[in-house]
Amino acid sequence: TAQPEPAPAAPAARPTAIRPAHPRLTQDHLRTPSQRRVALPVFLFLATCISTFWVGASNWVPYPAPLPDLGVAGTIRWNVVARWGQGLAYMGGVLAILMTHEMGHFLMTLFYRIPASLPFFIPYPFSPIGTMGAVIMMAGYKANRKQIFDIGIAGPLAGLVVAIPLLYFGVQQLDMDVPARGGLAFDCPLLMKWLFAVLRPDAAAITQIYPSQMNPMRMAAWVGLLITGLNMCPISQLDGGHVIHALFLKRGRYVARGFLVFAICYVVFSGAYFWSVMIILVTLMGVDHPPTADDRVPLGWFRTLLGWASLTIPFLCFPPRLML
Repeated sequence: TAQPEPAPAAPAARPTAIRPAHPRLTQDHLRTPSQRRVALPVFLFLATCISTFWVGASNWVPYPAPLPDLGVAGTIRWNVVARWGQGLAYMGGVLAILMTHEMGHFLMTLFYRIPASLPFFIPYPFSPIGTMGAVIMMAGYKANRKQIFDIGIAGPLAGLVVAIPLLYFGVQQLDMDVPARGGLAFDCPLLMKWLFAVLRPDAAAITQIYPSQMNPMRMAAWVGLLITGLNMCPISQLDGGHVIHALFLKRGRYVARGFLVFAICYVVFSGAYFWSVMIILVTLMGVDHPPTADDRVPLGWFRTLLGWASLTIPFLCFPPRLML
């Protein structure tokens, strides 16, 4: 059916410049809170609660061998009933670190009026840690150089504020007289080794810990350090990628590309092929960090020093061999 031809449009009125009531407030920002998805973030948060609780209750072996005469369902029920306190403690510790990390990002986006989603937690009940972390989605292209630096670094620093005290109590409570069992050994990052040397001279030589020797605070802190170190890798739009771009601008792409080559060589020569998926995802996201809304904004001496100091976080927090 032929549609009627629309009437010719009237001449457009000359636009009038209107100064917003607040220099950072735009119509996009006014619409953002009402458009944030709530149901999916809440569902993923609850699923991650269940996932991390189960991993803690199973003593960080989420696929335990069935106990005699109990079968698979009976073994799962036995783990939950016998270790529900450990499961709750581990769940609380991990989620406290993840929530604090993501709220560091989120609150900074609110401060700078950058549209952002609520945190999306990622449950993973089939891994020894029960989660793959959490992310927020934001309109990063609307942030300038200083703002993207603040947003990027706020998450790792906030997460460490929770992770380090948990690590302190976890190291103090560690019982190394328990025989090593569990199939996996969790490698200790450098920061954890330093705490062993200071707090537990009797365990200063320890470089890896088995699930049977673990406690929920120490394990939650280990996960927090792992996620913090991983996020601060200087590549793409990870937190470390934001920091590198803010520090070096276009020259940051050479740091990111060099890190990608290093990561590929590490995976190939160490046999840590489980990191291949992460490398592929980061490559698909784009190795180079895109320019900000205004790269000419100066960082200032404090942010510059803080940025340089933050580059040590992956070396301090990331376990060299992860799990053995």
